[in-house]
Amino acid sequence: MTLNKNQIKYLRKMSHTQKSLFQMGKNGLTPTFMGQIDSALERRELVKFNLLQNSDESLEEAAHAIASELDAVVVQTIGSTAILFRQSSQVKYQILSQKVKAL
Repeated sequence: MTLNKNQIKYLRKMSHTQKSLFQMGKNGLTPTFMGQIDSALERRELVKFNLLQNSDESLEEAAHAIASELDAVVVQTIGSTAILFRQSSQVKYQILSQKVKAL
């Protein structure tokens, strides 16, 4: 899925009020962490997570690895925070993606 500038701008605006749901630390990208992000993306479609200082991963690498693994899009990486978007497969959770498609 590719997003145009207006869609990315809208998603950044929507994520601004959200708090980070997850923190990635020294354990890195574990299957449990990936599963939690996957289930959160399925229900919320927009997920924000932080990279802690004790992590060996870089934020860019971690965000793109998660996005490619879970078929998501990296909306933004800033500081130690990354924002991911993926359209939900269930219609009842596709509230945000319907608005994004309209842009």
